[in-house]
Amino acid sequence: MKRERKSEIPEVVKELGIKIKDLINDNKLKRREVAHDAEMDVESLRKYIKGSQEMKISTLFKIAQALKIHPSELIKDL
Repeated sequence: MKRERKSEIPEVVKELGIKIKDLINDNKLKRREVAHDAEMDVESLRKYIKGSQEMKISTLFKIAQALKIHPSELIKDL
């Protein structure tokens, strides 16, 4: 039985996922490596990229660190 969300995922979460995906692709990185460097499993990273799961601030910082960028770069222009 699939769980239903109490509220819709905000559009900004989906936009953040697209930005993370683009950064991974632009830098020719592998999701597996980014997930490992961010200390998370690939499935969690996939959910963030897909925009189907909201992330904590600490997770955003870990992903930014794995991408070797400042966290503000992830949320700039969203």
